[in-house]
Amino acid sequence: MITRLTMPTDLSKIPTTAPDDLDKDKARRITKERAERIAELHQQLVAEGKHSVLIVLQGMDASGKDGAMRNVFGKCMPFGLRAVGWKKPTDLEFAHDFLWRIHKEAPAKGEMVIFNRSHYEDVLIQRVHGWIDEERVDRRIESINAFEKLLAYDNNTLILKFYLHLSKEEQEQQLLERVNEADKHYKHNDGDWKERDHWDEYRAAYEDVIDRSEIPWHIVGVDQRWYRDYVMTDIVLNSLEGLKMGWPPLETELSF
Repeated sequence: MITRLTMPTDLSKIPTTAPDDLDKDKARRITKERAERIAELHQQLVAEGKHSVLIVLQGMDASGKDGAMRNVFGKCMPFGLRAVGWKKPTDLEFAHDFLWRIHKEAPAKGEMVIFNRSHYEDVLIQRVHGWIDEERVDRRIESINAFEKLLAYDNNTLILKFYLHLSKEEQEQQLLERVNEADKHYKHNDGDWKERDHWDEYRAAYEDVIDRSEIPWHIVGVDQRWYRDYVMTDIVLNSLEGLKMGWPPLETELSF
């Protein structure tokens, strides 16, 4: 169910759909139960205040990052949970190093932060369009690895990175829905169709990033959204349980 990465990664050989023997209705029931348990563990994360959690969501346009946030983390209480969507840097952000704006949004202890896109955009899109050369790509990947290790080892941050693995055929269907369905018009962006022309270049850039990342990625097939939620809740739940968190004791005893 969880794809363990080997070197080198070939995304064309990794399925974007659920296994044939996985029952959809059963998977959805399990997903709901896991999401409720994730919410309980998130509350414990906040109460204990010893760990932080960073969730990184990356993928092609229309790979379902918003839906993943809603369905996997939607039962968590708002306190101690933040979502950050990364867009084109502002002039002020361009004037700093590329991680300056990212570090400010890193989770504090007792907090879970979800990155909808992330610091990897400064390697992916800029590399695909030739805005930075390969030497700078190498330096940025080194900086990203150092940054993530700083969070993980200096601030007890659990980092879970998800590549939402979408087929080109399913992307077309999702983009057409944004044109044809009124409640999805707000998601439509002509630029998404232009970026689609660079599909192969983005795939190659993602494969390289995945292979050179020191904190591993989870590759999740997302053509069927219910399967995406099923896999992600499994990974998140097991990872949170691995923190072995406990409820803090009462600090004072009251006498009545």
